[in-house]
Amino acid sequence: MTKYALPDLPYDYGALEPHISAKIMQLHHDKHHKTYVDGANQTLDALTDAREKNDFARIAALEHQLAFHVSGHVLHSIFWKNMSPNGGGEATGALASAIDRDFGGFAKFKQQLTKAAATCMGSGWGALMFDTLSGRLITTQIHDHESQTVQGGLPLLVLDAWEHAWYLQYLNEKTKFFDAIWNVLNWKDVAERYERVRGVSLIPEQKAVG
Repeated sequence: MTKYALPDLPYDYGALEPHISAKIMQLHHDKHHKTYVDGANQTLDALTDAREKNDFARIAALEHQLAFHVSGHVLHSIFWKNMSPNGGGEATGALASAIDRDFGGFAKFKQQLTKAAATCMGSGWGALMFDTLSGRLITTQIHDHESQTVQGGLPLLVLDAWEHAWYLQYLNEKTKFFDAIWNVLNWKDVAERYERVRGVSLIPEQKAVG
């Protein structure tokens, strides 16, 4: 069975300083992200064991565990690539045009996504997603790692609002973390993700015209 694997960071732990400290990056990647990868693989083993024993009473709990761990793995894998020591600035090209169309400009988009992340109650994420039904960009709050997301929505840019992403550096001032992270966002990565998904339509006959 194919196993999930922890990806390497595409830069050194301290590469995003002063905006995100090396200590946070090391703990976040090596401990927290690894925990989701290990949990996903352990859950796959447990699902195999349940099938072999015809113990399907365990399926509901195991499926919930798998969604939690795999979604955490996916979002963190995107998060690392969404940032770069040479990041910051604004989107350009087709992505910038889509942001202008769907949010009324980059400044309004920035405010909306920052607010989505900063007001996510408890643990979760703020995300820029491509809605494959409407063909438009949207923002969403992702509670924990997987709940209350738009089905068929594909994440392009994610902001980690879990406490472990910022508390050691920003303490109780979470909004300062979200203000700082815009200085390291990797718009080249986000634009490449947008180019790969912008033609996807899961329900073509219902695609909105805009």
